[in-house]
Amino acid sequence: MSEVFEGYERQYCELSANLSRKSNSSALLPDHEKKQRFSEIKVGLDDADALIRKMDLEARSLQPSVKAVLLAKLREYKSDLNKLKREIKRITSPDANQAAREELLESGMADVHAVSSDQRERMTMSVERLNQSSDRITESRRTILETEELGVSILQDLHQQRETLLHSHQKLHGVDDAIDKSKRVLTAMSRRMTKHKWIIGSVIGALIVAILFILYFKFSHH
Repeated sequence: MSEVFEGYERQYCELSANLSRKSNSSALLPDHEKKQRFSEIKVGLDDADALIRKMDLEARSLQPSVKAVLLAKLREYKSDLNKLKREIKRITSPDANQAAREELLESGMADVHAVSSDQRERMTMSVERLNQSSDRITESRRTILETEELGVSILQDLHQQRETLLHSHQKLHGVDDAIDKSKRVLTAMSRRMTKHKWIIGSVIGALIVAILFILYFKFSHH
């Protein structure tokens, strides 16, 4: 569901309910107040038409599956608005005052705030649609909050994984240092062993030369 469409829908339902209330009470207003009330209703009808056009454009820009649902709902709103226009046109006609008085006299209704069943039904539908829009907006907000919480949780997990990787890297760096030290120790030991080999070889060579010299000296005097 489009949040833009829902915003227009909420505005329309509020405006439709307001226009219904104004039209219901305008028929019995004094003449000097009716003109101003009719001007307000005309402005409201223009605004309602504009909202219908905006909802239509928004619905047609969405995916086919969503568009079909919204256009069906929009047809109901258009029908509702046309009924409201006809009702207001009847009220604003020259014979509206006389017709209203005759209707009250014939029905015996003394309550000036009474409304027809059609008008009550229209107001009820507008209120229900407004409540449905509010419920959808609440659900959308809850989904957004849940998504934000999930995003925060993912970021926290990523942060923990980053800390783990950094800790592992530090351990590996320490292992590399230990390996380098071991290499240096082994190299030094190898050098010492080579040096010792040369020394031992030299000593052995010297001993062999001394033994040969002694043997030569001994046999030469015989």
